[in-house]
Amino acid sequence: FEMILNIATALGVLLCGSSVPSSLAYVPLLSSIRPSISLKSSPQLDNSEVPLTSRRDFTTSAAVATAASTVALALPKKAEAATSTAWTPVDIPFEDTLYDLDFDTKDHGYMVGARGTFAETTDGGKTWFARSFTNLDAEEEVSYRFQQVSFFKGEGWVLGKPPLLLHTTDEGKTWERIPLSPKLPGEPASITALGPSKAEMTTSSGAVYYTDNAGRNWKAQVKETIDATLNRISSSGVSGASYFSGSIINQVRDDSGRYLAISSRGNFFLTWSPGLDFWIPHNRGTSRRIQNMGFIENDLKKGVWMTLNGGKLLISPPGTDLDKEDVGFVESTIKTGGYGITDVAWRNDSEIWACGGSNTLYRSKDGGKSFQYDNSATKIPGNLYNVKFFEEYGTGWALGSNGVLLRYTGEKKA
Repeated sequence: FEMILNIATALGVLLCGSSVPSSLAYVPLLSSIRPSISLKSSPQLDNSEVPLTSRRDFTTSAAVATAASTVALALPKKAEAATSTAWTPVDIPFEDTLYDLDFDTKDHGYMVGARGTFAETTDGGKTWFARSFTNLDAEEEVSYRFQQVSFFKGEGWVLGKPPLLLHTTDEGKTWERIPLSPKLPGEPASITALGPSKAEMTTSSGAVYYTDNAGRNWKAQVKETIDATLNRISSSGVSGASYFSGSIINQVRDDSGRYLAISSRGNFFLTWSPGLDFWIPHNRGTSRRIQNMGFIENDLKKGVWMTLNGGKLLISPPGTDLDKEDVGFVESTIKTGGYGITDVAWRNDSEIWACGGSNTLYRSKDGGKSFQYDNSATKIPGNLYNVKFFEEYGTGWALGSNGVLLRYTGEKKA
């Protein structure tokens, strides 16, 4: 101990006494893989810029370095948090933003994203192959942003923007372009495959359409526009109703056909159930703007979750009546550092995952009461936008910008 103190004292003398130098029928084809972007290497120090002026300076510097290393050896090292193994990055042939993926079987699935991103897997998502359409040239294809893909027993749909709807009946071997009427109220917002030739589509104005003949005809499910509904019930006090811009965002559908959506300004939300003639608007119950919403375990009857600006997460308690305008929420304990939460998904009734800006991930093991930070994607640049689990296949995925795709692998036991 005395020796360490003496060395530390000597180090202090040396530091004070000398200077240290500073230093459509669309047929999918395998397309070429886009070149990856090289990371810039860290700048290297040029030793010629730090000359040692004399032998004495060199000897003094060496002594300082030796003393410093000895002191460092005597001090305990700061423990570093182990990297989580819950999520594993998957290499894909794209570097564009990924929006959605869906599986037809445990092994076969498709993924879509920005700039015409369209990929297929036949091994459960371990490897992905870029696909393109024969009658879309490269310039036309990259102009589309494929936002959603939905499959059911070999039949699939892809929804893109500018408005584009594709349909396949042979597991994606060939695709047909489905015409969309220019008189459609709003832009197509979501598509869900329901069975042979059956699907449901929503628009940004709140329309819900159903087809049972592969998109040749669509039947409206909602009779009253959201504007008309708000005008009719404006006296009831739905906060923000007077600022409604005529469009809704983030429409999601649960397993029974119920829908949830957010006003484009984020100041209230709406729900709709099959058989109703109109959407039911709800107060958000907070001054913060709604960022995103979804269902608890994909079931409206079990409740909904809501994320707010500033990284807040709220969950409706069991037994919440979502037929009323005012819905009670309980705020979860989650330390995001201000990063926004973009999506939340239930793996089971107790394990919940949330994702957000700067590729942040959070896990709850107590049904959403509290969340802990997970560092699986800390070193990967970008943002995560979508997290989803396939209970029937026992798999989970997180998608984001810069071609980031994470596969849920769970914590590995030591």
